[in-house]
Amino acid sequence: MLNVETRHAIHPDHAKGMDTQGLRDNFLCEGMFKEGEINLVYTHYDRFTVGGAVPAGGSLTLDKVEETRTATFLERREMGIVNIGGAGTVEAGGESFAMNEGDVLYIGMGSGAVTFTGQGRFYITSCPAHHAYPSRLVTVADAAKMELGDAATSNKRTINQFIHPLVMQSCQLVLGYTALDEGSVWNTMPAHVHDRRMEAYLYWGMDEASRVLHLMGEPQETRHMFVANEEAIVSPTWSIHSGAGIGKYTFIWAMAGDNVDYTDMDFVQPSELR
Repeated sequence: MLNVETRHAIHPDHAKGMDTQGLRDNFLCEGMFKEGEINLVYTHYDRFTVGGAVPAGGSLTLDKVEETRTATFLERREMGIVNIGGAGTVEAGGESFAMNEGDVLYIGMGSGAVTFTGQGRFYITSCPAHHAYPSRLVTVADAAKMELGDAATSNKRTINQFIHPLVMQSCQLVLGYTALDEGSVWNTMPAHVHDRRMEAYLYWGMDEASRVLHLMGEPQETRHMFVANEEAIVSPTWSIHSGAGIGKYTFIWAMAGDNVDYTDMDFVQPSELR
């Protein structure tokens, strides 16, 4: 029922020499959403963890995870959950939260076991925490929204901010998702890096045959991967994270590191990329 994979941190000099399979093995997270299972990828980038829980009408509980060597997974961690499926419920810390598609749930440190039920497909993000903030459900209507880009540059998009200083408090987890307007394909352009925080992307809402061409690597040493629906990319601090997709898609971004300042990023203009 619970499967955990560990990913070690990769130095940029190492990434320069990787072939396609090496990049996919180290930075792409596949197969996280399997019915009746919880699948986690535990990374050594700020101890950030991503995963999926698919109760498929039943019930799944995430409690002890051997990789953290704590009594419960959330003993010294906080968690952000996005429901990318049908209606479902998440229970933690004696509270129950009904979640519809697109809703986001923050669960504070020390909340104990987390139980997933219903028809939801729950995307899980988690990082270490230093303070127990209250758990909170943030619906799509509650999110802070920011419009960016332009149809002329194929990057008109809406950024939905959920676990974000404009909406609520967390220790170091920042999470939201970006939806592309019809006809736009570029999800983050110009690209950027932020040496103070790592980031993870989950691509969501895509047709089965569609793909996103995800760009990563140092600005002067870019690499790429083709990514399918419900697959995630782990992005180190030294890497850009940008991409262009075929057809409609949304990407969920989640970050952890030294601060929760969403604007703390170093932009890289297209003319500077190699």
